Amino acid sequence: MGAGPEPADAPRAGPPHAAERQSDAAGAGHAISPPSAANGADIGSTGPEPSAERSVSLSGLRVVSVCTLLSRALGLVRDMGMAVLFGNGPVMDAFSVAFRIPNLSRRVFGEGALTAAFLPVFIRERQQRGEQSGWQLASGVLLLLLLTLSALVVIGELILLLLNAALEPGSNARLLTGLTAVMLPYLVLICLAAQFSAILHALNHFTWPALIPVVLNVVWIAAIWWVAPHFATAQGQVYVVAGAVVVGGILQCAVAVPALFRSGFRFDVAWMRAHEIEDDAIGGRIREILRTLVPVVAGLSLTQFNSLLDALMAWGFAAPEIPDGRGSGWYPIESGTASALYLGQRMYQFPLGVFGIALGTVLFPILTRHAEDGRMDRLRDDLTLGLKLVIGIGLPAGVGLVVLAEPLTDLLFRYGRFDARDARQTSAMIAVYGSAVWAWCGLLILYRAFYSVRNQRTPMRLGLISIVVNLLLSVTLIWFVGGVGLAIGTAIAATIQGLLAVRLIQNSVGRLEIAGLIRFLLRCAIAAAVMTAVCLLVLRGCPAGDAFSARLLRLVLPVLAGAATYFAAGYVLGLKELLVLFGRTQHGR
Repeated sequence: MGAGPEPADAPRAGPPHAAERQSDAAGAGHAISPPSAANGADIGSTGPEPSAERSVSLSGLRVVSVCTLLSRALGLVRDMGMAVLFGNGPVMDAFSVAFRIPNLSRRVFGEGALTAAFLPVFIRERQQRGEQSGWQLASGVLLLLLLTLSALVVIGELILLLLNAALEPGSNARLLTGLTAVMLPYLVLICLAAQFSAILHALNHFTWPALIPVVLNVVWIAAIWWVAPHFATAQGQVYVVAGAVVVGGILQCAVAVPALFRSGFRFDVAWMRAHEIEDDAIGGRIREILRTLVPVVAGLSLTQFNSLLDALMAWGFAAPEIPDGRGSGWYPIESGTASALYLGQRMYQFPLGVFGIALGTVLFPILTRHAEDGRMDRLRDDLTLGLKLVIGIGLPAGVGLVVLAEPLTDLLFRYGRFDARDARQTSAMIAVYGSAVWAWCGLLILYRAFYSVRNQRTPMRLGLISIVVNLLLSVTLIWFVGGVGLAIGTAIAATIQGLLAVRLIQNSVGRLEIAGLIRFLLRCAIAAAVMTAVCLLVLRGCPAGDAFSARLLRLVLPVLAGAATYFAAGYVLGLKELLVLFGRTQHGR
């Protein structure tokens, strides 16, 4: 990872005359700037901003992290319920693949691409032309999003209806198309909710957007425990869960709308009537968002496509389910691999969501304001601290998943139809995905840095490289190690993608302090090694057995001991940047 070119006096990535504009008072993201090499300032001490402003970004990070932790905890309960009902098998495989389609659209189009294209333009519109113009822009984007996605869903439903009619009744393929058809409307609902969240994020409102995922999990859990058991067959139960996903999407939008209007939003499409305005400024901004959207969609869809590709390969190459769970002949993947991949991804997404997504959510508006105001030094400072926090939290979280994959799987999933074979299959996926948690967290931050300086093409190229690497590795490894080869290919592709992103971001924002990042990484690695040793020692001393209390102790005791050891070792090694997470500076202020 060589250093990029020295930044020029006038930042290349910033817009014209950016330095002449004053920053928006709401963009109090300067709080997380790390110490400058020039002045040796404390973390969080970046100049003359009032202390109230400096606290906004970190309080936002803590709010999003806590709400996301609640959502992920409920998500674990939900996944436990799915494992009890269906185990790893054809029904769960079909559901996990079908749910990925609207969920992938949420990540790429809703939360990802549209937010990345919309938020910088929305912030600039409010700064340059005022609040009302900003609301008109937001209204236009919401209307266009609703109409476009509704049309896509109608077309998709017609295609699925034709496919379903042509398939054999009772087949796994027909179950897959049927579940996809039921859950496809969720695409519109969650993308609208994600756009509502993007508007609130731009205004530094983070609590309600962070609670939106909680709503889906509550509805999903209710369906698993109180509705699905009234149906006799697994197919009937899984359709109940699919319907609950759509109901959850409706409620997610219903929760977001009041928060949006309380923030001052007013639906205003006066810009559509050209005779009432002097120019087509808002229409021009929407066209700018659409032009930006294409490469961003390509970049994020290529990155997220890896998980969908893995699921489709696991479903398509899996052996038919027989008593020993394995097939014969040319089938390289055992039955249940798609379910194991889904559960493995859910586990690595726990730290990714609680910390990585939370940090990226709060950091993106801050980086965007820095870029719009031409303050590339602050952008680099905040990006560097963000990467240090990713290393400081993502590395031990990933190591923990690798070390504790088996007791984690036993505690959460090994009940009902989810047997010991399913547990071994799933724990292997968790361990492999855990090895790349730091890379996925880093990509969330780095991609937002690219988008903040209006560089949408580099993430697109990186996504293409990732797909090629993942595909080549996956189609090779499955013949040697089975279904876990899909996870290995994805983890290696993410690692390569993350390292390349660190190298290439410097072409857009200027040279980062790579030597400092490497020193920080080495200290974190030492602390994580000590943590691993303690976890293994505690795990060996835990009681054996299948009782719930024994399973609980085998997970909770190593986690508590490991976390305490890591932070103690980090304190000794001088990992003072981690104090930022608790709202403290290097000197504890």
